[in-house]
Amino acid sequence: MGRVALVTGASRGLGRAVAKALADAGYTVAVNYHSNDAAAASLEAESTVKTYKWDVSDYEACKEGVARVVADLGPIEVLVNNAGISPDKFFHKMDHELWTQVIDTNLNSVFNVTHQVITSMRNTGFGRIVNMASLSASAPNYGETSYGAAKGAMISLTKALAKESIAKGITVNAVSPGYCDTDMVRTAPQDWLDNLTTNVIPAGRLGTPEEVARCVMFLVSEDAGFITGASIDVNGGQLMR
Repeated sequence: MGRVALVTGASRGLGRAVAKALADAGYTVAVNYHSNDAAAASLEAESTVKTYKWDVSDYEACKEGVARVVADLGPIEVLVNNAGISPDKFFHKMDHELWTQVIDTNLNSVFNVTHQVITSMRNTGFGRIVNMASLSASAPNYGETSYGAAKGAMISLTKALAKESIAKGITVNAVSPGYCDTDMVRTAPQDWLDNLTTNVIPAGRLGTPEEVARCVMFLVSEDAGFITGASIDVNGGQLMR
């Protein structure tokens, strides 16, 4: 049995691709999800992952959920904080409830889940943490004040935690995907997608979830032990820095 990995928000999209890549590579994979029972069931049916349902924005739920994973599979050595929502809305039209929901799900969840595993990683002298940020952390679109703020703060959290953790054998990195061929992106109007791939993304296409997953796979590997505090862009050249 390989190292135990937990991927949050992974019943579909990028998280699903990451979970399947980890499982295919021999990791023992737990997947957290919040509401999509059908997607979670199909993931279990087509791979070796085990799914666990809880709300990552709730600290106590994370404490209980991670404890269940550890009891079933063993200590978590690899964590991919992928859970997130992006309900675009202009700031002046956003109410406090929606703002809080986005920050809780996209940012506070990173604390909620990571806090459950970091002590074990420090005690064993090994850990790999990858936080799924976004192009929007550095170049947010209209209506992404809350989402961009959460993802930008996630990158700062990544750097600070990386500095605290590397001496204990724990690396902490972020991956910032651009537009990828997921269900969420495919709901956009076709003319908008055509303009995106023709005029905005130099690669001339959307990324694939599998391309993002391959980046994550490298960062969690033994070979990436000297890489920490990084934010790696996977966006087809849309943002270069």
